[in-house]
Amino acid sequence: MVELVLRGIFSAFFLASVLRISTPLILPALGGLVSELAGATNIALEGIMLTSAFTGVVVSAYTKSVFLGVMAGILSGILIAALLAYFHLYLQTDLFLAGIALNIMATGGTIFLLYVLTGDKGNSSTLASGAVPNVTIPIIHDIPVLGTIASGHNIFVYLGVILTWLTSVMLYRTPFGVHLRAVGENPVAAESLGINVRLMRLYAILISGALASLGGLNLSMAYLTLFQREMTAGRGFIALAAVFLGGRTPWGTFIAAVLFGFFDALSNQLGSLKVPSMWVQMIPYVATIVALVVYALRKRAIYLERARKFQERHLAELQARGVHPHEAG
Repeated sequence: MVELVLRGIFSAFFLASVLRISTPLILPALGGLVSELAGATNIALEGIMLTSAFTGVVVSAYTKSVFLGVMAGILSGILIAALLAYFHLYLQTDLFLAGIALNIMATGGTIFLLYVLTGDKGNSSTLASGAVPNVTIPIIHDIPVLGTIASGHNIFVYLGVILTWLTSVMLYRTPFGVHLRAVGENPVAAESLGINVRLMRLYAILISGALASLGGLNLSMAYLTLFQREMTAGRGFIALAAVFLGGRTPWGTFIAAVLFGFFDALSNQLGSLKVPSMWVQMIPYVATIVALVVYALRKRAIYLERARKFQERHLAELQARGVHPHEAG
């Protein structure tokens, strides 16, 4: 049994599943990165994903249009992000408290509306919602192993890679990206240069909402073809963890999200062993905690090393000037 599981882990099908499972982490993580670099951490990623997942399913079911469902899901995510921006930037509400409140509202609100529309508080299986089709890449599809890994995924999987590249270009190769990062690093200096700090943070939160909504839509219209209550299962918070673990860079965030996706896929693979299900389900979350602990220790080591070097330079300067350290105070 163990041998079969190991063969499954080191297979093309497993790697393909890692890509699929990582996508609902990659997309909101990119959104979290954009808002984080602007100095407005988006704690509401979880609520945005839930809202967009629910809206996409409902609108596609009633309009019989996958496209309209996706567009409605994106708009609903942007709306939640706009509420967060309004509460924080214009009403001066604490960003974290506003984000948590929106998460709670989204959790309860989607369950309530699900019950109103379907009479079921669990899922939307009674609604004939649409599903985003899979994409077969010509030529690559026919290549052994590579075709299995890279071809046949839904459009959101490929958007995860494309949007990572576009986010990197936007942040580091455009004036908008420079202004956005400047606002996050030093808002006072940015404002002195004529940059509208509030407006830039508004843009960043809205972009964050749009990206996170794609992650929610991926869950309900591609990964699954229905909405389930609390189906995000903490992915919004794991996405934020990926931002910091990835060093607050687009490709670093992408790799961190894939790493978390790997452990999630691994837990699915280990489900075939005679291991208690609760232990298997813990794997992605334990991996997240361990990764953050390692990240924090690494950052602390870097900070201490910088402090030590600064102290050594300071002492060397004092000695060069013939001043005793005690005399310098």
